[in-house]
Amino acid sequence: MKRVLKTGIVIMGIAFLAPSLKAQEKKGVSFQVSGDVVSSYVWRGAYNAGASIQPTLGMSIGNFSFTAWGSKEISDTHKEIDLTAAYSFGKFGIAVTDYWWDGEKIGNEHAEETNNNYFHFDNHTTAHYIEAGLNYKISENFPLSIAWNTMFWGADKKGNGDQNYSSYVELNYPFEVKGIALNATLGISPYDSDLYGVSSFAVCNLALGATKDIKISSSFSLPLFAKLIFDPAHEDTHMVLGLSLIHI
Repeated sequence: MKRVLKTGIVIMGIAFLAPSLKAQEKKGVSFQVSGDVVSSYVWRGAYNAGASIQPTLGMSIGNFSFTAWGSKEISDTHKEIDLTAAYSFGKFGIAVTDYWWDGEKIGNEHAEETNNNYFHFDNHTTAHYIEAGLNYKISENFPLSIAWNTMFWGADKKGNGDQNYSSYVELNYPFEVKGIALNATLGISPYDSDLYGVSSFAVCNLALGATKDIKISSSFSLPLFAKLIFDPAHEDTHMVLGLSLIHI
């Protein structure tokens, strides 16, 4: 069953990530520029870095989008660059993401201990993680979304060098209470994974996030967000505060 799921996700990614860009060009191109500052960087329930600046640059053509997202720790050498190509069709969406989080080369005393060259793409020694994902949103009236993500190439390896196919399943439900936008998250690692630090099925991310626009003037406001995160698999918890400084 586990191997069937892995194979299915990869096949779906290949099948749907080949839309005709010529057909989509008629719908126009749009760009997104944004930037957040967060008190700590927590990903899928796990602490990654301290206070960080996180910029985003995105482009969309019809149902196709390409996004570059980064994170740079303010007081240390953690650096991450993630590139995502995505395509949506009806209630479904698919995406392929290249994660690279091996940090600064300059000023990083551990940089020579691992191959953290960005342009090194040997599957057995690269620092990149390539992931395929499929997501589904039930409806506008019941906006529960479900996503399955699997690492299928790169640094996600077992001790014997075989691909681990680490997977992460996430459910999100957005709602609003008294003008505050809220989002409830349940994240699961369905089987053993060194990447997520689990040996079997485990809940690694239970979170509640809240966003509120802070009005600065009649024409300008800053979105403030906070998230309470529990990681039952590792008996840990986090509280993150963030501010969106730029959103164009």
